[in-house]
Amino acid sequence: MNLKLFSELPSPLHIFWAGAILAATVGLGVLFYFVVRRFMHRLAARTSTELDNMVFKAVEWPILVGASLLGLYLAVLWLPFVQDIDFEVRRGFHAAFIVFGAWTIIAVMDAIYRWYKLEIAPKTHTALDDWIASLLRFLTPVVLAVVAAVLCLEIYEISTEPVGEWLAAHGARIALVMVLAVVGVFALGVTGSRAISRVVARNSAGQPEEEVEKRVDTLSRVLITGGQVFIVVVAAFVIISETKLNISPILAAMSVVGVALGFGAQSLVKDMIAGFFIVMENQYRVGDVVSIAGANGIVVEINLRRTVLRDLDGTVHIVPNGEIRVASNMTHGWSRVNLDISVPYDTDLDKAIAVINRVCKQIAEDPQWSPMIVKTPEVLRVEKLGESGVDLKVLGDTKTSQQWAVAGEIRKRVKRAFDIEGIEIPYPHTTVLFGNAPPAPPAQ
Repeated sequence: MNLKLFSELPSPLHIFWAGAILAATVGLGVLFYFVVRRFMHRLAARTSTELDNMVFKAVEWPILVGASLLGLYLAVLWLPFVQDIDFEVRRGFHAAFIVFGAWTIIAVMDAIYRWYKLEIAPKTHTALDDWIASLLRFLTPVVLAVVAAVLCLEIYEISTEPVGEWLAAHGARIALVMVLAVVGVFALGVTGSRAISRVVARNSAGQPEEEVEKRVDTLSRVLITGGQVFIVVVAAFVIISETKLNISPILAAMSVVGVALGFGAQSLVKDMIAGFFIVMENQYRVGDVVSIAGANGIVVEINLRRTVLRDLDGTVHIVPNGEIRVASNMTHGWSRVNLDISVPYDTDLDKAIAVINRVCKQIAEDPQWSPMIVKTPEVLRVEKLGESGVDLKVLGDTKTSQQWAVAGEIRKRVKRAFDIEGIEIPYPHTTVLFGNAPPAPPAQ
């Protein structure tokens, strides 16, 4: 075996030119990344489309890597390798260029597909083009990877005839299964959502549109996601069986692992069963304000395992469904304004009640606030004789999640009306007496 690398000892001139070429090409790549790239993004920001911006972002790293790879290749050409080593080095670089080209094309095509779904697909009246773009986005990397692999094998003079025979025997079926799985996933995402919308709308006749949308959103996230996972798993097993691999040991091993995990995953099973009943019984939905397991907030996500809340501070609470014993939904169907307004003890209560009811009626007739109100708020009763004043209970029904906004507007307008009517809103008073020593009795 010939271990000699160079036909002659590389001279300083060889090394100089090799280093200069490498430095020049890498420098051009760095110049592009840190200077030209920013200029191109500024130009792209002035256009009305995101296509150029997405393509520029897709080729940022490929250009830098490609410049370095090209510089390394040209630098190696200047070194006096022996013929056999030179041939192998060139062949290795050719394979690297093929892989690099496939990677670049995949990145650019992915950017084009994302742009199409972002700007073009929403403007059409059908979801078919969206499905096609998603399918092509999935298949393009697979096809290019296979092509690159075959070309690399050809470069190394490895016969691809067995690969061709195998693809002829199984490739069409595997491709068909993959296409059907992708189409099924996207079709379920669209038709499933429409079917759920129709069923929920039929069973929720008379309910507010916002409530129907919440129900549809919640069911779609759980049922459609589960159906898509099922399609992917079935397709994976069909593809494995098509490759003539014996999946019986895999299934047996999975069964053993499943039994072992079952003893340690009782809480997970508990969470999923509880989540199923939460969704099916419509206890709460995405967008509802709830109190569960000691956490309060708006529901931002529901699945079979957990419920995710975000409170007023922005804190996210992740609650396992199995930990939920009592779920308090403050926005189910409709909501209610429930507030107490205090007036001093020396106030004419009839006058104060009339002022509050007048303010509430004005709010209910206001075009800005009337769409939020289902039943005009009014004073229900004298709620309490407090330490500083008399509390009047005000109740009224609103659209879901609007009770806090309506209550805040009532407080603001009542304060303004009380100021005009001369009614004071009581607050604790403290009287501090400073005593002096009694004067001395007059002298006798």
